[in-house]
Amino acid sequence: MMLQSLRLRLMLGFLLLSLLCWGAAAIGAWWQTRHNINQLFDTQQMLFAKRLTTLNPEQGDQQTLTLPKTKKMLRHNRGNQDDDALAFAIFRRDGQMLMNDGDNGRDFIFDYQRDGFVDGRLRGDDDRWRMVWLRTPDDRYVVVVGQEWEYRDDMTRDLVKTNLMPWLVALPVMLLLMLWLITRELAPLKQIARQLRQRAPDDLTPLTARRVPQEVRPLLTELNLLFHRIGEMLIRERRFTSDAAHELRSPLAALKVQTEVAQLAHDDAAVRHHALTSLDAGIDRATRLVDQLLTLSRLDAGEDLETQSVQWQQIAQNAVVEHYAAAQAAKVELALDASDTPIIRQGHPLLLALLVRNLLDNAIRYSPPGTRVWLKLTSDALQVLDSGPGVSPEALARIGERFYRPPGQQQSGSGLGLSIVHHIARLHGMTVTMNNRQEGGLAVTVNLRG
Repeated sequence: MMLQSLRLRLMLGFLLLSLLCWGAAAIGAWWQTRHNINQLFDTQQMLFAKRLTTLNPEQGDQQTLTLPKTKKMLRHNRGNQDDDALAFAIFRRDGQMLMNDGDNGRDFIFDYQRDGFVDGRLRGDDDRWRMVWLRTPDDRYVVVVGQEWEYRDDMTRDLVKTNLMPWLVALPVMLLLMLWLITRELAPLKQIARQLRQRAPDDLTPLTARRVPQEVRPLLTELNLLFHRIGEMLIRERRFTSDAAHELRSPLAALKVQTEVAQLAHDDAAVRHHALTSLDAGIDRATRLVDQLLTLSRLDAGEDLETQSVQWQQIAQNAVVEHYAAAQAAKVELALDASDTPIIRQGHPLLLALLVRNLLDNAIRYSPPGTRVWLKLTSDALQVLDSGPGVSPEALARIGERFYRPPGQQQSGSGLGLSIVHHIARLHGMTVTMNNRQEGGLAVTVNLRG
């Protein structure tokens, strides 16, 4: 659970990276410093050896000349002197030592074959030394200048430690500052989490946070968009529930009345038959109303349509065939006037068929017996013309609203058919216009090109 904390993972990651970088820097500094120190002391040894080759170490008594020890010469700085900083000795070609520095130089082991820089050891000592052997110009003497490797390594370690120790001491302070910075930068996330934790289930107001990082802002934006979509969905669900409860109340009440009439009919077959027929018609109306409500709810959801090529002539012909029997029963003539040129558009075939069916059903329902309903189809528009009474200008402006029906209607209906037509047309980018015809009746035009 602890490793699931972003704050803890960032801290561990920064700590690991800091230690790795510090370790790599220490190793790099060690090798670079050691290389530079070796170059410096090799140069110093060579210069010292060249200087010694100019001396004449021969003495009258032919005894080895031993210089005084360094620490005895400078008593007040004895603690700052190192015996192994440099040591030297001068030999004759036969190996006899003629001069040394008085400290480690007297323990050099002569090797006349050596020339230049070599590694070796002193007499009775296992420590490794860096030595340079150099012959004098007259080839009479051999000079050796040496320095212990441990002295160079100690100096390298001291220099590296001096450079890296301040960073090592500053590392905990840097980590504490980093912890504070991470905590401060993650505060907007905690603020958002606090708002979500304290939010009521029906609270869909946008989330707000100060100092939101650029990387977190898309998450906040998407959350607010999600709340907006959830709000729209809840509104649709509540509206559907309210509409269904409101519109189903009357059909269900009528069904209950017809049921009571049938129960009270007893032996009156005519009354029972009339009640059962009315009950069957009421069930059909309730079923149609529920289907329309469900269709309207799906259209309100605004889901993306899966479109395909649709042939409008085929949709119009199928709709006329489906409504022919209803038109005959209502004594209304149904006619189709379609262009011979194929009219193909992109759309959802089932929804477009529903649009045409609703228009024809509405026209047949409100047309008086003995009149005609025309379905006209051109490359630009679909028109449904009826010969009914038409509607008033006030009602014409509201037709298509949910559950709206013009006053004085005698036919049964829910006021959802034309609302569904408007929804389907809007989803396909088309427009619907309604006008009273001069000859009488209503003309509904669907512009196929939007």
